[in-house]
Amino acid sequence: MKKVVNDLRLMIKACDMYYNENLSQQEVASALNISRPTLSRLLNGAKEEKLIKIEVTDADFVRYWELSERIKEKYHLKDVLIADSGITGEETKKNIGRIAAAYLGHLIKDQDVVGISMGSTLHQVVMEMEECRDKKITVIPLVGGVGHAHIKIHANSLAEHLAHLYNSEFHPMFAPARVYSRVTRNGLMKDMPVTTMMTYANKMDIAILGIGYPNEYSSIKATGYFAENEMETLLQKGVAGEINMQFYDIQGETAPFKEDNYVIGVEARKLKKIPLTVGIAGGMDKEKAIKGAVAGGFVNTLITDYNCALKLLEDDADC
Repeated sequence: MKKVVNDLRLMIKACDMYYNENLSQQEVASALNISRPTLSRLLNGAKEEKLIKIEVTDADFVRYWELSERIKEKYHLKDVLIADSGITGEETKKNIGRIAAAYLGHLIKDQDVVGISMGSTLHQVVMEMEECRDKKITVIPLVGGVGHAHIKIHANSLAEHLAHLYNSEFHPMFAPARVYSRVTRNGLMKDMPVTTMMTYANKMDIAILGIGYPNEYSSIKATGYFAENEMETLLQKGVAGEINMQFYDIQGETAPFKEDNYVIGVEARKLKKIPLTVGIAGGMDKEKAIKGAVAGGFVNTLITDYNCALKLLEDDADC
């Protein structure tokens, strides 16, 4: 069982209640259902992690503590972070990006192998991340992407930028994200850039994953890999979302969409073996995409926004 003294958000929540809300140690321990000695260790651990100055740092992590705990329990997730919803979609992405960047900055450890997929929200995340020169990591793209529009949201670009922030290794995958035949895919999967990436993928500690929904505003449409009529076909088949450019239904099943899509990258089923898979998505239209990603076991940690979080707690009868 994971020791609670190593739980970053529990540590921050304890500090927030004790130092900012001025509750007694007994009140904090009772509210968090932990013992007073455990609370003492959490407070001491926060000092060692330099989370405490005059005020608790990263209190954004726990702004929606009760809501995130309900979602975590309902969907059996390792952790859930909730950002403020913005007036516009871009504002929501910035809010999510800021919280996700701070969270990942704490989670990424020296010598970690970190994989990242694609998307506009993930672009916002890496743009918000700070330089960190005291950790050496290895960064890989989880899906290909060359020669199409919106290069900045492709996995190669995001992985390269993240590696630069850590002054660390980056292994690009110079292959298209999608091809149109099994023979072509099988051939490209044997190429050196892809096999190198797959070698590191098998050792991955953290996967940073965008969760998409195929519509006219989606990243897969923006990058030019899918035509509008293809998206209509996917919707008719009951697609709920996509992760790493692979589609699934509300139960997280990818089989109905296998023959429509030949992706060069890490297969969705392999994501289940990675210790930490952080799904990052916001907006009320992402509700079913998130539910399917969780049901399929593709993500075990979720970062979303307040409005989407409320939708995730609504009755599932319509799904």
